[in-house]
Amino acid sequence: MALEQLSDVVQRCQALPGDGYSSEEHDVFTTAGRTCIEEGHSPQVLSIVLDEKNQNLIRSLGWNLLPPLIQVLLKKEDKHLPQCLAMFNHLMETCRPKELLIGLLEQLEHDDPDGIANRLHLLLSPLQKVLLSLGSRKASSLGMTLSSVLDQLAKLPVPGTKEQEEDDIFSLCRCCTELMEFVRPFVLEARQSGRTQGDSCKSLGGLGGDNEDELQTELLKFCMKALSQPLLEVQLRDPDTLPLSPLRAFATEILDIVSAIGESLPALVFLPLLKRKQVPGFLEEEVRYPKTSLASLAHLVFVHHLAAGTFPSVFSPVFCLRGNLEHVSLLLSRTEDLGLQKGLELYEKSLVCVDNNSLPADLLEIKTFLTVPQDLIKVMTLCPTDVLRTKGLKVFQLSIDKFDTEAKYRFFQYLLRTSNHSGVEGYIIKNIRNQIDSALQPGKENAWFQGTHLMPLLRKVFSLPDGPETDLLQYMDRVMESLNLLRYLVIRDKVTENQTGVWTELYKIEDTFMRPLRVGLNMSRAHYERELQDTREGKKKAKGQARLQSGAFSPDIL
Repeated sequence: MALEQLSDVVQRCQALPGDGYSSEEHDVFTTAGRTCIEEGHSPQVLSIVLDEKNQNLIRSLGWNLLPPLIQVLLKKEDKHLPQCLAMFNHLMETCRPKELLIGLLEQLEHDDPDGIANRLHLLLSPLQKVLLSLGSRKASSLGMTLSSVLDQLAKLPVPGTKEQEEDDIFSLCRCCTELMEFVRPFVLEARQSGRTQGDSCKSLGGLGGDNEDELQTELLKFCMKALSQPLLEVQLRDPDTLPLSPLRAFATEILDIVSAIGESLPALVFLPLLKRKQVPGFLEEEVRYPKTSLASLAHLVFVHHLAAGTFPSVFSPVFCLRGNLEHVSLLLSRTEDLGLQKGLELYEKSLVCVDNNSLPADLLEIKTFLTVPQDLIKVMTLCPTDVLRTKGLKVFQLSIDKFDTEAKYRFFQYLLRTSNHSGVEGYIIKNIRNQIDSALQPGKENAWFQGTHLMPLLRKVFSLPDGPETDLLQYMDRVMESLNLLRYLVIRDKVTENQTGVWTELYKIEDTFMRPLRVGLNMSRAHYERELQDTREGKKKAKGQARLQSGAFSPDIL
């Protein structure tokens, strides 16, 4: 029935001049043709498709046969597979590129991971051929295709171990490799186009211009999206761990594309420092260079050292640290473990190159120098993963070590005022003790952890947040470190020298800290003794009721 309908509509269309086919003829051809292929009449359909008299019809309507053909090609088990493949190839040669592009992209969409990988493997090469045939009109179509492909890649599971990447059990590695093969000719064309346009079409710093090539724009969108997904969700292995890493090769090629289309990697990484508050197209810039993508780029460059050769050696470690802090803050604000891990890695790599005791207090006026430690504190106190909490504490201490004496002093003041976490406050007080100990060493005296400057800091340390009513169990870490510091000061700083000024302030410490602490301890002791007594009485009463119910006592005795 379907074959007869197809033959009839083909014969009618042969008599029509040009390609002015009605909607009815379009629908009949599509429905009958698809049904014939699904019912196993592919040889007959192939003869119709190859018939010279039908080429106008096939050129206009043949792309509608793609869905059943692609299904057969994906299964690879149909006895008519050769005929379907021949039909598919003929359609790719004959049909109009725009219709083919629409038909192929419709078939690209799939939710099953196995289906996604197989569809990409089958369709990327035909899509590339169709796009190349569009000539200079391909830019927007290429952008749409690349976006669709990345959307499909995002549905594939990410390998979590070295073995999973080696075996490519989720097919993500194969898809990334094939995607790079797909995009390569377009990158070459964009590179050549950029050379002919010259540097005059680029704005200062290589961040794009009004007259730039549309193809370069679409490739930039692709790279920015790829940096965010899948690369931000992938843990790359070092060459020592995995010498041949497809995902590392994919990341490297993405950065190569960014450079090839005329973008400056240093300018992109340090965009938070280079941009100005009031510039035309500010919102456009936010869309053009998504912050998540730039953070992923910074991680690839500074942690994995990809494209590190493109960074001039004139950039100081402090400048690199400043440029990366906004990226670190964004990564540490993510909820998944891998995002937090990458934020910690980027912050650590940025700090390692900075000399200890070198960052001046002026830097604390920059917002990110205070917000990033707050983000770190959230990781240290709220993250459920022990490894990340431990790593966070290590990086937190590393960041403290980089400040000079005055900066440490002001940083401690800020955290004691804002952290609102007993464990963090206790850790800061421990650092204060270490700084005082260093200042008391011969030849290492400083004005910030001795004498008059030290007193305001000690007053913050030797205080109870809620006076005698402070919950000592909740603030135990802070209270214990405060007591340890007081004990250290009294033993280490002789009353005759009084280098820290603690002996001058001792009576105030007694009034504002020790006496309220004793009152609080007595209140807590009384509270817990009452709780203990109530518990004992409750148990005794429950035991008596149980014995009564078991008949151990008679009503007369009670």
